[in-house]
Amino acid sequence: MKKIIIMFVLALFMINIGWAQNEEAKPEKKKKDKPVREMFRSELLIDEQTSFIAPKNTFGTEIQHRFGLIKDNGISDLFGLYAPSANTRIGFNYSILDNLMVGYGITRKNMYSDFQVKWNILRQTRKNTIPLDLTIYANMAIDSRNKDVFATATADSVYQFANRLSYFTQLIVSRKFTDWFSFAASGCFTHYNSVPADTANVRGMDHDKFGFGLMARFRVSPQSSILLQYSMPVYINQISENEVVTTQSLPNFGIAFEVATESHAFQVFITTSKGIIPQENYMYNTNDWTKGEFRIGFNITRLWGF
Repeated sequence: MKKIIIMFVLALFMINIGWAQNEEAKPEKKKKDKPVREMFRSELLIDEQTSFIAPKNTFGTEIQHRFGLIKDNGISDLFGLYAPSANTRIGFNYSILDNLMVGYGITRKNMYSDFQVKWNILRQTRKNTIPLDLTIYANMAIDSRNKDVFATATADSVYQFANRLSYFTQLIVSRKFTDWFSFAASGCFTHYNSVPADTANVRGMDHDKFGFGLMARFRVSPQSSILLQYSMPVYINQISENEVVTTQSLPNFGIAFEVATESHAFQVFITTSKGIIPQENYMYNTNDWTKGEFRIGFNITRLWGF
């Protein structure tokens, strides 16, 4: 009997040791380093694109509006609010993946139809394993005006549908530094298949334009922020196709107040450029913010999850 009891105790002891060894050998689960939250609350920051992409299977609408220049007629048109030169874009976006968005929009000025895509290559994480967002944005726009407007003194003067097309590509680097401050910088390239010219390869506009942009978000409450934007076209003499470049594009500056929730974002601002699609802002902006040539505008975005 004693032997049976001793054997039983030894068996229990060996089982206990085995369990202990298994527990020690079992690796601890590492907690996933998730992306930071609320770097930006909208895909738009005044006239620029941010790194924000709504979650997978989210449908979004955008309404972007620019009134006339504030200083043109003063109180007679309520500082541009009733100016006939107002511009509007209505857009629709869909998030195919958490880091991939496609969209379409139509703009009143030049009746641009634009098709866009945005892809987050990297997402900044909360433990700083990845220190920043890296995002690619691109679009193609179709100018739907009468074909007569495409007659120029260059090879573009022979009309073809391709004359209506323009392209914009942008690389955006963003970082959330604190809960109240986020910053982004971007580099971009714009191409128009057709541009105005006086004499081919002598005097006219270039088809290509490089540029860079700076964006900042200062969070002042759980739902509201101050936004800043500066977009700078860059003229590079080495790639210019003309001896004299006409209509040099000017920098675009804007400051906004934003109110945002999980599904809505509303921005009201003053900005320089009349255009809304980015290639027009970088290629054709002739308003000078240093001379007070601003206009009031607003952006409204709404998200629906499916």
